[in-house]
Amino acid sequence: MARLKVVVTGAAGYVASQLLPAFRERYDLVLLDSRDRTRTGVLVEDVTITDLCDTDRESYRAFFTGADAVVHLAFNYKPGHSMNDGDYYSERSNLDLAYHVYQTSLEEGVRRVVVASSNHAADWYEHLLRQRTLEMLDETAPPLSDNYYGWAKACYEHLGFLFAVGAMGRKLENVQVRIGAPRPIPADNALQDPTSYKRNLGAHISPRDLQQLFAKSIEAPTIENQHGIPFQIFYGVSNNARAFWSNANARKVIGYAPEDDSEITFADDIRRVLVDHGSAGRL
Repeated sequence: MARLKVVVTGAAGYVASQLLPAFRERYDLVLLDSRDRTRTGVLVEDVTITDLCDTDRESYRAFFTGADAVVHLAFNYKPGHSMNDGDYYSERSNLDLAYHVYQTSLEEGVRRVVVASSNHAADWYEHLLRQRTLEMLDETAPPLSDNYYGWAKACYEHLGFLFAVGAMGRKLENVQVRIGAPRPIPADNALQDPTSYKRNLGAHISPRDLQQLFAKSIEAPTIENQHGIPFQIFYGVSNNARAFWSNANARKVIGYAPEDDSEITFADDIRRVLVDHGSAGRL
């Protein structure tokens, strides 16, 4: 099979650092970002610096020409989540960024866009999950958030649906990956906040599961939903014993088969918390 041409935005970011090792082996890549170094200063090879927030799409159109898929990871980062003017305008700029990626992809004949959404697109439900009045959440629940970051992610998803349904012309296939916790889960604060520790164990996704989920989202022959619209939302979590987000939809639609379980990956830490500190009843 011919190698797919895949554009990756936000190629110097944290999620990209986990995806690129696998992507470089599978695809012909066009790597785009507003910088060519990670936040820690490490140079990322082959990144082209470009401003996808620019309303003049001609300045970056050529990068999308001939691409089979776009993986949209880029966003304007603002530390912390507050509810002030700055957060609102920062997140609104990310909607413009997503629009530019969708619209340019549409115009240049890209078949599919795979987007780094976030579990925060529906993070209001975590209040219910923590209270145990809700045991499991899937993509069918209305996307509700109580912060601007999550609100923006939910808007990415809805905007992607507009393109997938063909409101702008042809249908632009669209996958939204609600990434969980793609990072180590330290046990440092487990005794002080066992609920959050348990939550993070349930939300974890390992690098190889993240790579598999995105690769299958790119390569799946079809992603039509029950209404014939090429639009899907997948929760990005590993096969965790403590999972509270369902990835059944990704298993069914694209054959996602996560290999890791945070309960095993972090078994030594969990054992120390449960046994050495007598906290079994708190987790």
